[in-house]
Parts: sequence; structure tokens; C-alpha cells
Amino acid sequence: MTPLLFVGLSAAGGAGSVLRLVADGTIKSHTRASFPIGTMIINITGAFLLGFITETAFQGVLPDAWRLIIGTGLLGGYTTFSTASFESIRLIQQHRYVPALANSLGMLGLAILAALAGAGIGSFL
Repeated sequence: MTPLLFVGLSAAGGAGSVLRLVADGTIKSHTRASFPIGTMIINITGAFLLGFITETAFQGVLPDAWRLIIGTGLLGGYTTFSTASFESIRLIQQHRYVPALANSLGMLGLAILAALAGAGIGSFL
């Protein structure tokens, strides 16, 4: 890894974290749901974009260094498995088992479908 790639990954990861904070705050300010919809939307959109970015890199449209910067850096900072896991635990602690199941398994299933959709769209380039 070159020093420039390292700096690009680091900066993109920070930017992705800021995007997650802004997106989650915006979603929370426009909804009254006790379900962690913000994290779900963030992880699903991130999975879609990662599928797209990865496929375009595999097709040779996007250089591999950019796949690392955008996919690993930006989208790695944007998405959050740890927050999703914690939010599922909180739902279980509140004895809200159906929302906990929807949050954990539902998010996983939807994120996989979103990644497939992103890869499918990326394959057309």
C-alpha cells in the first residue's frame, strides 16, 4: 500500500463516518419510530453502493485503488455492523423480539439483496 493510498483510505473513512452521522441524524429527525430505521437505511444503501463499486472495479471501469478508497474507506466508514448489532441487543433487552429479529435478519437479507442489485447495475457498465 502506498502512502497516498493510505491517506486516501483514511480520509474516505472519516468522510464516511461523518456521512453516517449526518444521514442517521436526518433520518431520526424526520421519523418518530422506535425502530432503528436510520441504521437499517444506512447499511442497505451502503451495501448497494458497495456492490456497485465492487462490480465496476471488477469490470475494469473503476481502478482498484478507487475501489479500495470508496468501498473500504468511504463505505466502510458509512456503514456500521457494530451499531446494528447493539441496536438489536437493545431491542432484545426491551423484550421487543420481533423488531430485534427484523433488525438483525431483515437488515442482513435486505443488505445482501441491495448488494446484488448494485452489482447487477454495475455489470451493465
